[in-house]
Amino acid sequence: MEFFMRENGIRTQLEYGELNISSNEDFGFRPYQLMVSSIVGCSVGVYRKILDKQRVQYEDIKVTVDVTRNPDKANRIEKVAIHYMVKGYHLNQDKLQKNLEVARNNCSMVQSVKDSIEVEESVEYLELSM
Repeated sequence: MEFFMRENGIRTQLEYGELNISSNEDFGFRPYQLMVSSIVGCSVGVYRKILDKQRVQYEDIKVTVDVTRNPDKANRIEKVAIHYMVKGYHLNQDKLQKNLEVARNNCSMVQSVKDSIEVEESVEYLELSM
């Protein structure tokens, strides 16, 4: 990867497109947003693959995230709480929770930050009728 300086941040060109990074949201994504997005994106992607592999009948997965930052230590990210809402048919809470634990162990981003950022995950479901 190559990064290039800009007046208000840096940019890189990736396969999908240009990524602008800046501490000012008017000029790009903030670094903490990218960090949280990486953790969540990886976690959701792995979780979805597991559900698909087990042929879990879901219609949608909504994810909400709460981020705790420490203003006394460079405003670092201390905790990322990820909450999954799975909508589908014939869902089982225990199975959804167990799959979440498997996803956690197989998500490279969660594993990369596990000793520095607390990642908490929870899941609930909404049963849809056919």
